[in-house]
Amino acid sequence: MGVNTQHFIEEPILQFASDVGSVGPVTVVGGRTQWEVGGLPLLGSREVRAPSGVWSHEPEEMTVRCGAGTSIRELNEKCAQFGQMVPFDLNPEATVGGALAVGRSGFRRLRYGPIRDFALRIRHIDHSGLLVTSGGPTVKNVSGYDLCRLLVGSLGKLGCIAEVILRCLPIPETTLWLTGTGDPFKIYNQLYRPSSILWNGDQVWVCLEGVKSDVESQAALLGFEEVSSPPSFPTRGRMSLEPKALRGLVNDSNDWLAEIGVGVVHCAETQTPVPLSDANKLLMSDLERRLDPTGRLNPGRELVTT
Repeated sequence: MGVNTQHFIEEPILQFASDVGSVGPVTVVGGRTQWEVGGLPLLGSREVRAPSGVWSHEPEEMTVRCGAGTSIRELNEKCAQFGQMVPFDLNPEATVGGALAVGRSGFRRLRYGPIRDFALRIRHIDHSGLLVTSGGPTVKNVSGYDLCRLLVGSLGKLGCIAEVILRCLPIPETTLWLTGTGDPFKIYNQLYRPSSILWNGDQVWVCLEGVKSDVESQAALLGFEEVSSPPSFPTRGRMSLEPKALRGLVNDSNDWLAEIGVGVVHCAETQTPVPLSDANKLLMSDLERRLDPTGRLNPGRELVTT
């Protein structure tokens, strides 16, 4: 095992690097909340778990450092002590590393952006057992090749995430969910920075966040009914469309829920992936060969499926 930095490294990270090692197929186990995304690991792959724990939180810098095996629940409980959050709107028992490896953003992406934008620095174990650091500990660090964000959504095929530094945000003073009927696209243009607009073809749900007076003034524009939470999300399938293409969705017997302004559609039925262009397939396959030449990291999972 090699280590490429002189900075202090937590002992559990060194142990994780040893667990991953340099030979044999290996797969990282988290909360198993999105375990089937990308396909199941090959039988016989050695299971390892990333270290857990929130190791530091700097409220003034609005950053938090934790092991990749830390649950989203624990992460946000620690951040909430200083009025901050990391808006990963996923199963609270999911691990931070698993959420980043899958790369699926939560339902408030419309306001807070994609999940990859919260990753400032990632330490991962590469195919040879080497501990690699990418990114930097501050929000303003933007120099160099962005390997850190390349790991987000890679399903662990390019490296096993060990530790992350994430950007935090203030917890909103007020969060309000509303529902009613209307044109979701007109609602999107009418509101200022809504956190989420969901639509199932008939009904619209809107999440407004911020200063109470601002939230109340925005809510008054809609005249919707207040509800305690968003609707249940269909979980069997998922599509990613251009946001404007959501207008073409048909309100048929199939159960779906669309994120307006984002383009994600949650479906009750399994969806066939949209084929990648030849150029993109070549690029992704080349990255896998370069970063995992022996194919030992999370074998069975597929970044390129078509």
